Amino acid sequence: MSEISGLGGSSTGPNVGRIAGVIGAIGAAAAVGAAIGVAAERGIMRRARNNDPDRDEPFGKLSGRVVTVLTDDGIPLHVEVDDPTEGSLADRLGDGLTIIFSHGYALESGSWHYQRRDLGELGRLVFWDQRSHGRSGRGNPDNSTIDQLGRDLARVVEATAPTGPIILVGHSMGGMTVMSYASHHPEVLGSRVVGVGLIATSSGGLRDAPMGLPAPVAKALHTILPSLGENLAKQKGLVERGRRLGNDVVYAMTKLYSFGSDVSPSLADYVHEMLSNTPIDVVAEFLPTLESHDKRVALEAIGNVETLVLVGADDRLIPAAHSDEIVRHVGTTELVVIPDSGHMVMLEKYPEVNQHLRDLVRRVRQDMAHEAPQEQETS
Repeated sequence: MSEISGLGGSSTGPNVGRIAGVIGAIGAAAAVGAAIGVAAERGIMRRARNNDPDRDEPFGKLSGRVVTVLTDDGIPLHVEVDDPTEGSLADRLGDGLTIIFSHGYALESGSWHYQRRDLGELGRLVFWDQRSHGRSGRGNPDNSTIDQLGRDLARVVEATAPTGPIILVGHSMGGMTVMSYASHHPEVLGSRVVGVGLIATSSGGLRDAPMGLPAPVAKALHTILPSLGENLAKQKGLVERGRRLGNDVVYAMTKLYSFGSDVSPSLADYVHEMLSNTPIDVVAEFLPTLESHDKRVALEAIGNVETLVLVGADDRLIPAAHSDEIVRHVGTTELVVIPDSGHMVMLEKYPEVNQHLRDLVRRVRQDMAHEAPQEQETS
């Protein structure tokens, strides 16, 4: 505990060390309890694997046409494109609609597994690993910012959808990426970009999020997070070994903060694997930008298009109040709160999420059909 209580004392104030010690004590007690519980649960889960509905689900194995996209600072982004199959709805309509999915913090494009599996009929689907995540190149830590992610998304748009209408869908940090893109390119909202889906995300104010903790503890935790992240990154080797040794604790925290209901062992393992594969220094480098992120100014531009705002009712990381705040600033919005679901709602409750995405695409296409005759009349 002494290592935790000494973090960041000089840079964040004289009381931070003591506060961090309290947080560490609470966190350690919770983690130990969670680990004991999850160890027992894993025994049950092992016995239940024969009844696992997702036992044969090919998590992380879906693939498409690979496109390498270079960012403005030279980082190669891993992008995959699923073109419409012959005879599909998108193929028959021929409107060239592209839907680009941006994943969340410490995840990768595979977090959209069920959307990729089930929504191919809607249009060309694009999935990409954000910088320093998944199979994309490692970025300079100084560029691990939401603003840079918005510029990265602009490069993905240019490379994969140079023409035709676009819907942007983002989860968590990916939603912030979409907002950043909108703040940089408000002129394309309503012209090229015809729809937006914001899932379990925030337009700002995450430094005040309770994270399922008592308010004073959450406030103190947010105070030390930047310096905590810096110290973790400096001790990457030690921390990564600790992650492996404390695998049950990490697994317990994954379940607690990812889901709001009992999910299959295979799904829990897959999310745990994605999070564990993200290097601790990448996790640390993006912490400051998540805490300082504020893109409420971008919501006015997003209000020019059909927008879906969706969140899990039991999201501990980004509570539903953040979705309420987005809706307050965006006019043409559908707000959906999915019961018994957490931060990974698009995996946990994928049938419901997929249906709402289908509805978003349907509304977008209705708008496009309504506007087309007007354009012909004025031409």
